[in-house]
Amino acid sequence: MQKLLLVEDDPALQFTIQTALEEKGYAVEAVSTTGEAIERLAGDVFPIVISDIYIDERTGLDVLDAAKRRDPNCSVILMTGRGTIETVMAATRGGAFDYIAKPFDLDTMLHAVERAEASRTAGDDEAEEEELPETEMIGSSPGMVEIYKNVVKVAPTDATVIIEGETGTGKEVVARLIHRLSRRANQPFVPVDCASIAPSLLESELFGAMRGAFTGADRDRMGVFEAAHRGTVLLDEIGDIELNFQFKLLRFLQEREIRPVGASRSKEVDVRVLAATNRDLQRLVDEGKFREDLWFRLNVVRIVIPPLCERRSDIPLLGRFFLNKYNGRYNRDVKLMDSGLRALQDYTWPGNIRQLQHVIERLTILADRVDGEAVHAALTAMESRDRPVETLAEAEEDQIRRVLTATGGNKSKAAQILGIERKTLYRKLDRMKL
Repeated sequence: MQKLLLVEDDPALQFTIQTALEEKGYAVEAVSTTGEAIERLAGDVFPIVISDIYIDERTGLDVLDAAKRRDPNCSVILMTGRGTIETVMAATRGGAFDYIAKPFDLDTMLHAVERAEASRTAGDDEAEEEELPETEMIGSSPGMVEIYKNVVKVAPTDATVIIEGETGTGKEVVARLIHRLSRRANQPFVPVDCASIAPSLLESELFGAMRGAFTGADRDRMGVFEAAHRGTVLLDEIGDIELNFQFKLLRFLQEREIRPVGASRSKEVDVRVLAATNRDLQRLVDEGKFREDLWFRLNVVRIVIPPLCERRSDIPLLGRFFLNKYNGRYNRDVKLMDSGLRALQDYTWPGNIRQLQHVIERLTILADRVDGEAVHAALTAMESRDRPVETLAEAEEDQIRRVLTATGGNKSKAAQILGIERKTLYRKLDRMKL
């Protein structure tokens, strides 16, 4: 039977909470003053303490301090009808397990006590730490080891590399590592998101423009390729560039010369080009949406990053890496528990590593520890923020994403479940840029 100390000066509320807890099988010692509470804590160990904050000349924060000095692992639940940002901050800094505002449903209190009890059980140990690598290229799955081998081989060369993978898999991380291991490491690394630049502006963005070349060009403007001279440029989402600009990019890759918009002469630049995409460029070539000769020029070395759902064995290392990163950033000491690790590995992660990173950051800020319940709550909160479906097209896209997730990305099976032909599904995925 779990022993519990209750500190509440309202006789009716004290009786109500004590009765509810005893019906659940807890052995409750109830007191009405902070003096009594601190005296009991000096003579005995209570795994769980529930205390009002505003009691008498001292407060529940004093009870919290006494409980933690007696047993650092004590789970203290504070409750108050006069919550302020100052008391919440003091409670959090003091190591309170939870902070409940009055009035509350008894179920809220019972749930907090159950979570406090579960946090002390031996069934959910802290996840075993593993040695982390020095870079953000993390993982030891077969797919990742193959990527490491290719990166090490291609980095010292000036070869053009195409990096493919779903959104959030870490394509820019791979590109940065290639640059860091190359002879250009001390020179600029410049990523360009081709999808976010208007097609009419992409040429001037990359090649530069002369004063007066177009409306608003009031001075000469250096392009990305010239600014990254002797360094590396990453053309991210290269599958989104329009056909009429693809030829100019091909000429640059062949000649390594740029001609700023409005200029009469070309100039040489020494820059390595890496490209990344979340689209199937070969399929775009087959459909006439991407130049075959440009695809050949880019596809000197091809690195394909698997989605996170295909490398679940890497999730413990990734989770630990991000937890350490955000513990340091936010001056926290949140632990990763076994149940939390299992919950992370059980999830499908449609947003890949970027989604995992955001979940871990949220948990580092808001949770006392990363256990199974905290992970499920964070995922539920994140999914609930998805934009509402407003049109039939959005509803269709949402259903396609759900079915693809359920089938593990198997397009044939997804098409069968959706009741459409596979080529129809491919057209829809192309429209959705998946």
